Parts: sequence; structure tokens; C-alpha cells
Amino acid sequence: MPGGLVALLDDVSVIARAATASVDDITVAASKAGTKTAGVIIDDAAVTPSYVTGLSPARELPIIWKITKGSLKNKLLFLLPGALILSWLLPSAIIFILMLGGAYLSYEGAEKVMEKLGGEKHGKTLEDEIVDPVAFENQRVAGAIRTDLILSAEIMAITLNEVASEDFIVRAGVLAVVGIAVTLFVYGAVAIIVKLDDIGLHLSERKSQAAEQFGRFLVRSVPYILTALSFIGTIAMLWVGGGIILHGLHELGLHGPSDWAHGVQHAVETVTGGLSGLLGWATYAAISALVGLGLGFVIVILLHKVFKMGHGMGEGAEAH
Repeated sequence: MPGGLVALLDDVSVIARAATASVDDITVAASKAGTKTAGVIIDDAAVTPSYVTGLSPARELPIIWKITKGSLKNKLLFLLPGALILSWLLPSAIIFILMLGGAYLSYEGAEKVMEKLGGEKHGKTLEDEIVDPVAFENQRVAGAIRTDLILSAEIMAITLNEVASEDFIVRAGVLAVVGIAVTLFVYGAVAIIVKLDDIGLHLSERKSQAAEQFGRFLVRSVPYILTALSFIGTIAMLWVGGGIILHGLHELGLHGPSDWAHGVQHAVETVTGGLSGLLGWATYAAISALVGLGLGFVIVILLHKVFKMGHGMGEGAEAH
């Protein structure tokens, strides 16, 4: 019996060490994969506040909570199992899924640019009369969750691409960790952003002069913050979308566009001294954004002018 107990404890200790190693592997891999998804996370965080802008303040947090639950459902119930099955049965398809998502982000960004320049708007906006507020809110939530599905698919695909060589348990753990962490970070940040004006009003009513001044500053700043986020979200869509397309073309053997973009990046880095890293990155990001904008314009024209698909196209049809 003692020998059996010792053997059992030894087995348990081996299993525990293996589990600890797996957790360490998952943590390290999730950290590395998470950095690769930064652009899409910025996009997600910048885009989401637009879904509650202009609606009743009392409905802001409930709407964000609905979108958060939809985002977790997207990632954990649909995308995570799908990504694992894909990595098992058809890993070569990952790059095409990434490029499809990149094309979608390029389309969304280009559509926003065209609307800002005076182009036709698609779908109901806050400038229209809202006859049924409940139906309009549900439409916005559905649009946000649908756009989140695309962005989440990009996050999961990028993550999966980074851990493709890991074993099944690590891949599953990394996808789950990144999916949950990104969702909580993005929608926690969004909740704070949309409530900044309420926080400012609360502080402005305090007796402390410093709190009152800071509160008024927050209230005055919110419209500018939301405008800046809308701009950043559009740029991020184009930058991420175009960058994915350049990378995908390179992976498929068409090296010219990516090599040219990296060549310009390296040329900037060689002449900018101490700021070479930042300016080189900004150069490649700008080229990626222009690629995304050009591709997006083509898709917008094809969908809205050629195929007359003017309604119900993702976020652009739900909220501006």
C-alpha cells in the first residue's frame, strides 16, 4: 500500500508539473499573441462607443453589457472551437480568413471616409427620426455584435497564427485567455469612456475646487474624445486591414507590395536617427492604411454601385 500511495503521489506530482508547465506556456504564448492583435483591439475600442453615442445615458451601460456578452459568445462558443477545428483540419485556410477579415475592415474604413467626405450614408443613423427606440437599440446592439464577430475573428486568427506550432491544449488555452482578456479590456475601457461625462458632472458638484475644475474639464472633453476615437477607429480599420492584406499577399507568394512597403519603412528608419523605430513603424502603418483605403474604395463601389447592396452591410449600416 505505501508503495502504491507513493507511486500515486509521484504520478500526481508529474501531472501537476505538466499542468504548471502548460499554464506557463499558455501565459507566455498569450502575451506574445496579444501584442500581435493590438491594432484590432484599438479598432474595437475606438469603434464601439459610437453604438451608444446619442442614446439615453441610462441605456449606455446596459447596451455595452449586451455587446460584451455577445462578444464573449462570439469568441468562446463560435470562434474558439472553429479556430481549433480549422487548425486541426485545414491550417492553410487561416491566411485566407485573415485576408477576408482585412478586406472587410478596409471596406468599413473606406465607407466611413466616403461618408465623412459627403458621400451617401447607408442605413438608419441618429440624424434620422427614431420611431421605435427599443427596435433602434436592438438594431445597434446587433450591428455592434456583428462587427465584433469580424474583429474577434481577426483577433482569434492572428492569435492562432502565432501559436500554430504549439500543442492542442496550449492553443486552446491561449485562444481562451486572449479572447476573454481582450473582451474585458475593450468593453471595460468603452464603459469608462461613455461615462466620462457623468463622472465629470459628479465631480463638478463636489466642494473641492480641484475636483470641480477637473469635472468640468471632463465634461467639456467628452465630445472631443468621442470625435477623436471615431477618427482613430477609422484609421485603425484601414491600417489593420491594409496590413493584413500586405502580409497575406506575401504569405501567398506575391512579395512585391509587402517588400516595397518594408523598403520604404527601412529607408525612413535609416535617415531618422533616434526616432527611427517610431517613424519607421508610422511609415509602414501609413502605407498599410493607404492600401486598405484603396481596396476599401473598390469594395464600396462594387457593393453599393454595381451590386446595389446599400443596406445591412455590417457596422456601416447600423451606426454612424
